[in-house]
Amino acid sequence: MTQTKPAQEPSPPPLGPMPEPAVPVDPGPSVGRLVGVDLARALAVFGMYVVHIGPPLSATSGVASWIRYLADGRSSILFATLAGFSLALLAGRREPKTGLAGRQAKARIAIRAVVLLAVGTGLTMVFGDVIILNFYGVYFLLALPLVRLRARTLAIIAAVLAVVAPQLAFVLSSLLTESVQQSINAYDPLERLCGVGVLDLLFTGFYPTITWMSFVVAGMALARLDLAAGSVRRRLAVFGPALIVLGYGTSRLLAGADALRSSAEDASGSSGSRSFGSGSFDSGSFEPYGSASSLLLAGPHSGTTFDIIGSLGVAITVILCAIVAMDRLSWVRRLATPVIAVGTMSLTAYVGHFVVSSSAGVPFQESWVPLLMFIGGAILFAGIWSRFFRRGPLEYLLHTATKLAKFVR
Repeated sequence: MTQTKPAQEPSPPPLGPMPEPAVPVDPGPSVGRLVGVDLARALAVFGMYVVHIGPPLSATSGVASWIRYLADGRSSILFATLAGFSLALLAGRREPKTGLAGRQAKARIAIRAVVLLAVGTGLTMVFGDVIILNFYGVYFLLALPLVRLRARTLAIIAAVLAVVAPQLAFVLSSLLTESVQQSINAYDPLERLCGVGVLDLLFTGFYPTITWMSFVVAGMALARLDLAAGSVRRRLAVFGPALIVLGYGTSRLLAGADALRSSAEDASGSSGSRSFGSGSFDSGSFEPYGSASSLLLAGPHSGTTFDIIGSLGVAITVILCAIVAMDRLSWVRRLATPVIAVGTMSLTAYVGHFVVSSSAGVPFQESWVPLLMFIGGAILFAGIWSRFFRRGPLEYLLHTATKLAKFVR
């Protein structure tokens, strides 16, 4: 189904309310809807499906092995980068909102953060798995002071975080011994509730804020750019791949053949633990007392500077390709409409696959069939739902909660 959309209305956050479903009839270079962002968001969701439901890397070969490897870690990083992109859209995209509009935009972001933190904590309590939603809540709150900054300033902050945060995280990991963590966790209500406490959210969890804020801030900087301009697109077309080569290539030169090794390569696929959003195998942070040489690695969820740089290059390249494809290739846009619908209700798609697979006890498979069934089910559901409703089920609930922002003065 095709609907027109006002050019000035921004796209919502990836885990926020669903926008008008479908694609504008005549999207051009200046279309404000940026349907390509929804396509990239859907690809991020499917990438997380691959990691959580698909065969382990050890059971794949050829093209399938590359798909599995690329999805590991990078799909959740793409998701986080898109989160930052959408936060900037909420705050006014290229011209940040000021005055009352700016205060209400910040209030909407804060409400989303609190809701996601609560929902993520609740799901973790029920299913015992680690998911990304409560981490998102922390990211959103910490991003609030940055929503009015310009692209250049945000890019500088992202670069500084990418260089400094991994080294700081490594130092902190040596200080946060098991006894220290136990002492802190004893007074942490979140830790007692669901096993994912403040230390996990900030430093030691699957998506530690200390290193993952680089992706969120970089996404905000990306959204501040004029992505309709050919010159900007050409620079990003060089910049994204350059980051990939710089991050992964430098790590490979410094650390050798195993520098880019995925932690999933060592998994048998029979693990009973389904740590959703974590890449399923790795904590995404440095182990206490780990060797300093681990800072040279760039494998999925290694959390190093090289991993951040290379993964950001992948995220920027995917987002740019999706936006350009939606602008330039009308036949691809028409074919991708059901997939785009998944991107517009990514909160529902993500939570849905988590709840279904956790409740059913879906183990890691040697076959790709269960994964394809989940992807097909998400596309079918989103395509049908978007024909009758403006927002996804969970996006509607989140949108309703953010209406409280109108009372901010």
